[in-house]
Amino acid sequence: MQFKDKVVLVTGSTRGIGKAVAEAFAGQGATVIIIGRSQEQAAQVAQEIVQKGGQAQGYGCDVTKLEQVQETVNKLLDKHKCVDILVNNAGITRDNLFFRIDDNDWDEVLKVNLKGTFNVTKVVARPMLKAKSGKIISIASVIGITGNAGQSNYAASKAGIIGFSKSAARELASRGITVNVVAPGYIRTDMTDKLSEAVQAKVLERIPLQRFGQASDVAEVCLFLASKAADYITGQTIVVDGGLAI
Repeated sequence: MQFKDKVVLVTGSTRGIGKAVAEAFAGQGATVIIIGRSQEQAAQVAQEIVQKGGQAQGYGCDVTKLEQVQETVNKLLDKHKCVDILVNNAGITRDNLFFRIDDNDWDEVLKVNLKGTFNVTKVVARPMLKAKSGKIISIASVIGITGNAGQSNYAASKAGIIGFSKSAARELASRGITVNVVAPGYIRTDMTDKLSEAVQAKVLERIPLQRFGQASDVAEVCLFLASKAADYITGQTIVVDGGLAI
């Protein structure tokens, strides 16, 4: 129960990696704040965690809208003195060859993935500054490091998260706040399950460990980066990809 009495906010946590991260922290005693665009879905996931003996609350919030983020965090601060740990996970894809990506698909991916990370970090970091402590972890992607055909907008947004996090790490370090990134490879989620068997087979050929990762693989790294064991780690990107980017 290493995170007992800690408040952990996880964006995009109604499914996939975000949900696994939230469940992992709840299993370690944290009070988990589930953030999703849908209030109903966020409340449902929070209820599932509570039914398993954990502590959780769900809030509907569009991370691309700074005012909504501020309002949501204000509600949290009314109940809790601070957000101890932030995991920025909210993200979307709009895949296509870059010649075919229209303005909306480019803007939407950058807005949710990158601006959303900026908005939530900006708001949550303020109470962390007052507390002179905090852990900020953002979920990027190995695609932000290697690039990928048909994902130029997604790659740009995830590379942006890595650059933003390095800058934030420098700015916040003097107040005892660490900022790190986890870059997953191909993880078993709704998105990877939609890939055809042929595409999955080609991907597996490129992964030295010869398997897709599990959401729990990413969650375990988040637990480590949020723990005292990682107090001297900041500005780093931990790749969780089975060796894909070697």
